Amino acid sequence: MSYKITNFAKVYPTASPEVVSVLKQSERKMQNQRKLKFGKIYINNEEEEVRFIKSREDSLERLGENEVQFSIDTNVEEEAMRNLMIQNLREAMNQLNSEELELIYALFYQGYTEMKYAKKIGLSQKGVNKRKKKILDKLHKKIKV
Repeated sequence: MSYKITNFAKVYPTASPEVVSVLKQSERKMQNQRKLKFGKIYINNEEEEVRFIKSREDSLERLGENEVQFSIDTNVEEEAMRNLMIQNLREAMNQLNSEELELIYALFYQGYTEMKYAKKIGLSQKGVNKRKKKILDKLHKKIKV
C-alpha cells in the first residue's frame, strides 16, 4: 500500500510553518501506526510474486494458538537492571587485556574446559583456573564500583 504525505502547506495556506510541521509529523506517525497494525504487501512484477510482510503487532490470542512462548509477567525494573548489568559487564570486559579476553571467551563462549584450554596454551589446568579466578575477581570489582 503506497501512502503519500499530504502537502499541508497547500491544503492550509494560512497555517504557520510550525502548524504545518506538526501536521506532517502527525501524518507520518499515523502512517507508521498503519504499517505496524496491518503489515505490508510487496508485489514483484518481474517474478510474478506477491509477498505479505506480517505486522509487528500481533494478537495475544493468535500467539497463544500458535503456541508462541512469551512471558506476560515481564518486570520492567528487572529488565532495566539486567540491561544495566550487561552494559557494566561489557565495559569491564573492554578493560581486559587480550590474553584475559581470550581465556574468558574460550571458557565461557566457545565451551572449552579448563583442561582443554590449558593444553591449547601450554599451561596446567590449575594455572588456567587461577587465571580465570583472577580475571573474574577483576571483573567483579569493576562491575560493583
